[in-house]
Amino acid sequence: MNALVSQITKDPAYNTVRPNDFGAMIAVDRYGQRSTAFDKIITATHDHFWDPLDPAYIDFSQPFDMENQPLLPFDLMVELQSAVADKLDEKQKIQLVNMNTHWSLSSILHGEQGALGLSASLCHILVDPGAQEYAANQAREEARHVTAFTRYIQARWGKPAPVGPILGNLLTELVLAEEVYKKLVGMQMLVEGLAMGAFAMLHAKTFDPLLKKTTQLVMTDEAFHHKFGKIWADRTMPKLSQEEHDKVEDWAFNCFQSLFFNLVSPDQKGWIYERLGLDPAWVQAAVLEAATDDLRRERMKDGTDIFRVLIKTLLNAGIITDRTKWFYEQYVDMVQLKAEGDYSVGDAIAEEGIEYLKGINKNRKSFGKAVA
Repeated sequence: MNALVSQITKDPAYNTVRPNDFGAMIAVDRYGQRSTAFDKIITATHDHFWDPLDPAYIDFSQPFDMENQPLLPFDLMVELQSAVADKLDEKQKIQLVNMNTHWSLSSILHGEQGALGLSASLCHILVDPGAQEYAANQAREEARHVTAFTRYIQARWGKPAPVGPILGNLLTELVLAEEVYKKLVGMQMLVEGLAMGAFAMLHAKTFDPLLKKTTQLVMTDEAFHHKFGKIWADRTMPKLSQEEHDKVEDWAFNCFQSLFFNLVSPDQKGWIYERLGLDPAWVQAAVLEAATDDLRRERMKDGTDIFRVLIKTLLNAGIITDRTKWFYEQYVDMVQLKAEGDYSVGDAIAEEGIEYLKGINKNRKSFGKAVA
């Protein structure tokens, strides 16, 4: 087999070949060498099946008064914790919240498209038939997330906003990466960790019942995608050499810092401020003055904060050690985070969503409409 360079994996379930080595996929002995590591996740696919095109699951025609109602609370917007708030009336504040939410959900949509592309790319390189089947399942589920968020954005704004450069560059790197550890750590942990935090926050805070239901249904899938990366970490991280561990840890650390300081940076949202008659450069200065480390620390006490969820993901995966812990503990209590274990608020939301889906699916007749 023509193996990938620097794949950094210690379990044969994650062995890979180059995407053009199809001969490895039709090797006779390969078909019988299937790991059981992913069987439970694959089997559970039927329990959380849903169709964003079927109103029995979710009805995207539900209205929401975008002019007079904010999709999220004012206090979640860092701009409204700064001097920017003094320049806006009540309706403009609502407009700011809803445009910021448009931008955030567009980023989520682009992230789902990235996850779809990455999952499909894994189908070309994973040798283990079980791992390959899991990746194919995830690709199918990410495709319905793309459909769901496209339909939500169409219902509220018409079309998505362009992807920000930081997220766009990261997604491109992950989809095109040859190193399997970058695909699995980057997508299944970093991006999925961010997504689980974002969905938990949106589900808990939004005033729009349609957005609440959309995020919950997506989380029923994402909880399983997260487990795929966790299985890799459990079977790989303890067996890495110091050099290999440092390589994975440093790459995750650099990605986290880039996302932490730039993902929601005001310099990516100039079009929003211009629509409100504000100078983007002035807004950026006002936000930077308000967005202190104290404010970050306070926000990261919330169990649904996206970066708290992400740090917890990396910590529990064994990717954070004393080499990089100094940075993360500036913002969260690492001892408390470790004591919380693997369970997160997103798990409870996903479990509730799965029960909701089971209730619908047990009465459905076929995959043409839903599951048997």
